[in-house]
Amino acid sequence: MVWPDGCLAATSQEGWAMTRDELLGQIAALRQATVAGRRVPHKPLLLLWLFGRFAATGSSIASYAEAEEPVSRLINEFGPAVASPSAARQRATMPFVHLERELWDLRDGQGHEIGLDAPERRGWLMDHDAIGRLRPEVEQLLTDYRTLAAAARLLLDRHFTPVLSELICDAADLDLADLDAAAPLGTPRPRRRARRSGFAEEVLRAYAYQCAMCGFDGALGRTPVGIEAAHVRWHSQDGPDDVANALALCALHHALLDLGVLGLTADHRISVSGLYVARSDAGRAVDALAGRPLLTSRPGHAAVDLVYVNWHTVQVFKGRPHRERASA
Repeated sequence: MVWPDGCLAATSQEGWAMTRDELLGQIAALRQATVAGRRVPHKPLLLLWLFGRFAATGSSIASYAEAEEPVSRLINEFGPAVASPSAARQRATMPFVHLERELWDLRDGQGHEIGLDAPERRGWLMDHDAIGRLRPEVEQLLTDYRTLAAAARLLLDRHFTPVLSELICDAADLDLADLDAAAPLGTPRPRRRARRSGFAEEVLRAYAYQCAMCGFDGALGRTPVGIEAAHVRWHSQDGPDDVANALALCALHHALLDLGVLGLTADHRISVSGLYVARSDAGRAVDALAGRPLLTSRPGHAAVDLVYVNWHTVQVFKGRPHRERASA
């Protein structure tokens, strides 16, 4: 498809050139829907996939047929689960149609614009040969690697966790380190919401530098290794820097908690997603956590508040838990 000539200029439809700050402002202001009270990170994930595509090829143009599988896979891996396999295969429909038009130009195979009122249906998008691209003024700004890296980090910081950020970048073929290396020295980065000073150390002390799930307490000499302070309600989703919203976890179980493989119950036991599968003894050790009580925090330190447990169960945990082991 040949894009209409009017889309080739690096200016908006109103005729003014978009600035870097305006682009980052548009990205920060993405409208986020909720479905049955659950977060819907579909637009950020579509944008991150488009950024990876642009970094690799110099173009963000993608038909729905090209985008469906990789974008749906990103949403399935890093967003809330859906029960229907059919729905899981076509989760890219929503962001493909509803991504803000200040950033996104969506057209049919004849070059006609597709509006926000188009149906979120795979068949309709396929029948109309739907094809989209980031607007040329957006692409022009993203040719500056520091802007591309800043836009990606903004999405990651606002919608996900540090544990997930590297995994998402790998899945989207985004190498932020390479982009940083290509940017001029001294390039400033957007500020992220700072964590409370001393929060991580307070959490680790509360759990005596042990993983609250498996008890791992490794140290290199006197220095603990592989133990991290994990938010239950994510920091990016307004989770407070408080022991009542945190656990000390080994790096593995921190990642699995953020991915939704592991969860928590109202009586402070461990849940394991019914979607989790493993073949090796090491992998099946995760299944063995199901139903185990969390390590109790030390006297004087709060246990995880059920408000944050419930948030994680609704927003992050994937699928139904395995039948929990009977408590000893």
